[in-house]
Amino acid sequence: MNTAYQNRIRALVCSLLLCAVQAFGQDTTKVAPADSLSKTLEDVVVTAMRTPQQLMQSPVGIEKVTAKDFARSAAPSFYDALQSLKGVQMITPSLGFRVINTRGFANTTNVRFAQLVDGADVQSPHIGAPVGNALGPSDLDIRSVELVPGGASALYGMNTTNGMVNLFTKKPFEQPGLSVQQKAGINHVHSAVAPAKLFAETALRWAHVWSSKLAFKLNGSYTTGYDWVADDRTDLSPLANASTGLLGAGNPALDPVNGYGNESSNRRTLALQGKNYVVARSGYYEKEVADYRLQNVKADASIYYKPTGNATLSYTYRRADFNTIYQRSNRFRLQGYVLQQHALDYAGSFIRAKAYVNLENTGRSYNLRSMAENLDRVSKTDDQWFAAYASGFNNAVGQGLSPAAAHGAARGFADAGRLQPGTEAFANSLHRLQDINNWDSGAALRVKAALAHAEVQVDLTQQWLQHWKKRTGVELLTGMDMRSYVIVPDGNYFINPDVTKAGRNLVYGRWGAFLSASRNMLAQKLRTGLVMRLDKNDYFTPRLAVRATAVYSPNTKHSLRLAVQNGYRYPSIFEGFSNINSGGVRRVGGLRVMSQGVFEASWLRSSIDAFATAVNRDVNTGGLSRSAAIEKNKSLLRQNSYTYLEPEAVSSIEGGYRGRLLKGRLFVDVDLYYNRYRNFIAQVEAHVPLTTVADSIPYALYDRRQQARYRLWTNSKTVVHNYGAALKARMDLGKGFIADGNLSYARLQQQENSDGLEDGFNTPKWMVNLGLSNDQLWGRWGGGILFRWQDSYYWQSFLVNGQVPAIAALDAQVTYAFAKQPFRIKVGATNLTNHYQASFLGGPQVGGFYYTALSYGVR
Repeated sequence: MNTAYQNRIRALVCSLLLCAVQAFGQDTTKVAPADSLSKTLEDVVVTAMRTPQQLMQSPVGIEKVTAKDFARSAAPSFYDALQSLKGVQMITPSLGFRVINTRGFANTTNVRFAQLVDGADVQSPHIGAPVGNALGPSDLDIRSVELVPGGASALYGMNTTNGMVNLFTKKPFEQPGLSVQQKAGINHVHSAVAPAKLFAETALRWAHVWSSKLAFKLNGSYTTGYDWVADDRTDLSPLANASTGLLGAGNPALDPVNGYGNESSNRRTLALQGKNYVVARSGYYEKEVADYRLQNVKADASIYYKPTGNATLSYTYRRADFNTIYQRSNRFRLQGYVLQQHALDYAGSFIRAKAYVNLENTGRSYNLRSMAENLDRVSKTDDQWFAAYASGFNNAVGQGLSPAAAHGAARGFADAGRLQPGTEAFANSLHRLQDINNWDSGAALRVKAALAHAEVQVDLTQQWLQHWKKRTGVELLTGMDMRSYVIVPDGNYFINPDVTKAGRNLVYGRWGAFLSASRNMLAQKLRTGLVMRLDKNDYFTPRLAVRATAVYSPNTKHSLRLAVQNGYRYPSIFEGFSNINSGGVRRVGGLRVMSQGVFEASWLRSSIDAFATAVNRDVNTGGLSRSAAIEKNKSLLRQNSYTYLEPEAVSSIEGGYRGRLLKGRLFVDVDLYYNRYRNFIAQVEAHVPLTTVADSIPYALYDRRQQARYRLWTNSKTVVHNYGAALKARMDLGKGFIADGNLSYARLQQQENSDGLEDGFNTPKWMVNLGLSNDQLWGRWGGGILFRWQDSYYWQSFLVNGQVPAIAALDAQVTYAFAKQPFRIKVGATNLTNHYQASFLGGPQVGGFYYTALSYGVR
């Protein structure tokens, strides 16, 4: 669909929406009363203990924000605004894909942090984590957000070892009516990699109450834009040819961070004119193989029924069809990617039950690295290319060129006939490879998967044990849940490891149950709690998670809290069952059923690389023959000592204080925590020599064509201790001014038995957010400003390691609310000064984003 046609469609949609506004204008969304600081503190939260309680009495750290708070924010969406919460680190792999994390060990697929919508997990099943807010609510339907930093495994058991966030939507019984929002924005202003690009989002919400028992709501949104571009050209292998003096741009093993097809698996050591050179294929830059056009079409429909006055039964269907950039170990173009969810929910006075199914289809998505590798191979196979390179080098040296110049001439000779970006032949080949579901010869990501979940929780003392509760003061809550993942084997990414079930769906399941007990003591000033949870996953023995809590509130203005807990994270589908060949390296799930025998027969790639470097050095500078150098250095080789996957484990202790000071005008919230992690689920690269003859193994491990290369999911042997603190302060300054600020500190304390496989801490030591807002700054004008800062930190990943520079940004917004019509205009900007900066290494440079939002039916 061309741009002009899209614009005409958008104009038609907007016209129809405005007509609908006039037709249904009398049935607008109810306007919430002006909030106050005291009202905010009395907001009920349910995430912390699964039962309603006031924020001041929550036994763990929790951040609650409402639609009113999001309206004050300068962020372009409620989801973007979450990055300013206390203790939250948000990284940006894509404009359409942002990742939330707390308490350290961030990565681009944060499988330790759960994201729920109305209590239902919205993760992509095969990824094991959500793709940003692709399947979540729009700004029009968000009611509030509750974010728990730190572990919640004892109650939820959904791999919430780092935290969880629960997004609550508006209920049609409480907020009926029509609301519409149109956003228009621009990014890539003064960008070095792309011209300025437009962004647009159209959203609609309609909720209607048919009777006191029946209501429904509909939501829909359509988003288009142009993604941030990742174009870091830093060489990841600058010393590959140091022994020959070829450094910088003259390095024949050049491997740019965002250049693909020139990684380790695309390199060979060539013996040329008496020296060994490490040579990489040329590859392509990401912006040459990626489509950065962003699009998300999502909708949901819900129907609510009240069989009795205090019970509600609801069914919700959600669907999202989107195109964006996604990052894991490699970066992917998600295209025509479809996520769906069917959710059934029952909420009664003492029982809650929920069942939902998530369906995933990756559409025509593709791996950017595999795409670059196989585009290179269209003109020449690897063998042909390296042979041509050697011939070109020898000819150039024979003509009197220096080694450095000869390498340049050799690359030009080998690249003759190579596909050139921007040509029709290049575009046709990219389109063809996009549909080849084999990463040795294509780049397609073709996964169909499902997640089925059912849970129930019962308040025992409210219904059956009321007399016991009166006698003992103990409240009991219990619940259980079951979950199954179903993967359709595609023959490339996933297979069914059971040979008797070849071609049949792969099923991975778990169940869990918890019992929670709590009691008020000391004249209602002390509330203690204990939660025990038993989880059983396929392929693992049962695990017990326990959380003990205490909250002391001497009065309604102050509370102290303490929690001690442990939790577990089980392998996701791709960690346990992946079976894919990527660039000649087969990534294999770490369950015994997938990798039986590979661990025992393999050698660590880290030792193989050190061995090869030493051999090349002795050949190039020591005058040894290749055979002599191999014999001299073979003691550097190390067999793989890692083994099959076990669950990750974390133990933690955390405490905090909440208080209302200065006659209730100042709210203060402090968190302190200490964690101990073990059995980090990680990846180890290990190669199996294609020989069992002991004397021949070192020679096979020097020649990549004589070995099978693997990347295996396993557990790190490192035990990690980290600690941190966070402070939040919110003050009513009078005359409508609200000052918000938070400060977070996170520190990696020590590592025992360090082996380097554990996830990088990947977290700034300090993060600061300082904001000031006023809904009625002048007449019907409001505004707000936010300053964000995080210090430099070290990023560790399979793609790239290094220091991430400190980030500082200024966000601002102004709003105008019409007097007689429920219209609201908001003009805002994030990174107002347009300073381009990356939130992590390997990701895009993010600049200023400037937008206008026109809303109807929302105040």
